[in-house]
Amino acid sequence: MKKMLVFILTALAVVACTQSPTGRSQFIMVDGDTMAKMGVESFTAMKQEEKISTDKSLNRYVQCVATPILKTLPEGWQDDWEIVVFDSEQVNAFALPGRKIGVYTGILSVAENADQLAAIIGHEVGHVIANHSGERVSQSTAANMAMQGASILSQGSDYQQAIMTGLGLGAQFGVLLPYSRTHESEADVIGLKYLIEAGFKPEESMSLWENMNKLGGERPMEFMSTHPAPETRINNLAQHIKQYQSQGVKAKFSRPNCSK
Repeated sequence: MKKMLVFILTALAVVACTQSPTGRSQFIMVDGDTMAKMGVESFTAMKQEEKISTDKSLNRYVQCVATPILKTLPEGWQDDWEIVVFDSEQVNAFALPGRKIGVYTGILSVAENADQLAAIIGHEVGHVIANHSGERVSQSTAANMAMQGASILSQGSDYQQAIMTGLGLGAQFGVLLPYSRTHESEADVIGLKYLIEAGFKPEESMSLWENMNKLGGERPMEFMSTHPAPETRINNLAQHIKQYQSQGVKAKFSRPNCSK
């Protein structure tokens, strides 16, 4: 058992220390090729399970909005993206490693114009560029390995169950969820820059979250949520719009004329 514990601790120590596009330090244990393969496999399964929209107008609209966003991405990231519109009432969109983007038709009723849809796509692509999936997988892997190590150390203790339960809650609320909120806020900031450079109106990113907030429904407390509250996101976006303006971040292209 001691050998196993040594292996676990050694594996946790041997990680790639990288930085996100915003300069934040990242904990990465999974290589990019592995994540890309996982993303492609997941996307392929979704296309088989979910209904794909055949509405040509909607597909053209989503492509029209996404194309200039993708042109603003860092060198080496601009090509070979696959974009699929899923015919579903879900208010959702996503991007996966392997350069896959999915947009649900349900979100198009919340994103009232092309600028707001661009904010969504920029945000989702920002997750991929910042390798948030790889970071999340690494965090989960490390948490599981640490739990295994703690289990070995606590064997024979009358308090083993209490220790394991406490560590489980600590990993969930102390590491995994806060990092997810960090990822969401970071993707907002990264996507906002893409939005500006693509020629869209950055203020519409705040309007998007005002629309999201109007949807209502019960939301968990922000502390226990994987996403920041809409008010938090709006304030963060407002702050970074001013910051990007002061830094001279400008449109690289004319505002696309995209309509449903």
